[in-house]
Amino acid sequence: MIAKTEEDFNGLKEIGKIVAMIRDELVQKTVPGITTKELDDLAGELFEKEGAVSAPKSEYDFPGFTCISVNEEVAHGIPGERVIQEGDLVNIDVSGSKNGYFADTGISFVVGEGDEVRTKVCEVAKLAFEAGLKKAKPGSKKSGIGKAVFQTARQHDLTVIKNLTGHGIGRTIHEAPDHIYNYNDTSDDELLKEGMVIAFEPFVSTLEEEVFQKQDGWTFATEKSHVAQMEHTIILTKQGPIIITL
Repeated sequence: MIAKTEEDFNGLKEIGKIVAMIRDELVQKTVPGITTKELDDLAGELFEKEGAVSAPKSEYDFPGFTCISVNEEVAHGIPGERVIQEGDLVNIDVSGSKNGYFADTGISFVVGEGDEVRTKVCEVAKLAFEAGLKKAKPGSKKSGIGKAVFQTARQHDLTVIKNLTGHGIGRTIHEAPDHIYNYNDTSDDELLKEGMVIAFEPFVSTLEEEVFQKQDGWTFATEKSHVAQMEHTIILTKQGPIIITL
């Protein structure tokens, strides 16, 4: 989507604020002993309270209001009876819509006291996001975002997941540009445009560079890596990117 009008900006900011609030509420409630379904049920209540709709449920009939991934799960984890444990690496991904506008956000974090490796990968995902954000300028090459993400990961002796990407968003949950890569793909040198709305989401990994889909048909996982994601929806402007999901 290209945001052009005041209505566009206000609509995007409204849903961005809602999904960010739900993300933060779920992070706060993620403590040892709670199940991922209990967290997701809370998200459902918050969506209803705000007059918004879960994007994965409404657009793809996903079996949950949010995607909650734990440890070996990287993305699109299905909320269920899994009990959160101390030290778990958890990813909470919240996307939704209201009045025809969509926003998407996610964060990985360690529950309570975790080991150094899990903590590090979460910290580097944040650094990679910040590095990529500096390249998110109208007129710049889209591949510059991924290059910055990959360089940041390598500087900390980590790598990235290459078969999960960011994407365009705004009027639907996934739209053009189809991919925002987490590495430098020079075949992807589309120029970023003023007003472009994107969900930018680096996935930083300790070892593996690809995820596989589990038999449930939804969840993406790794064999033996820790992976952390940070995702925000941003509007590109000449004055700098506007993060609507802070």
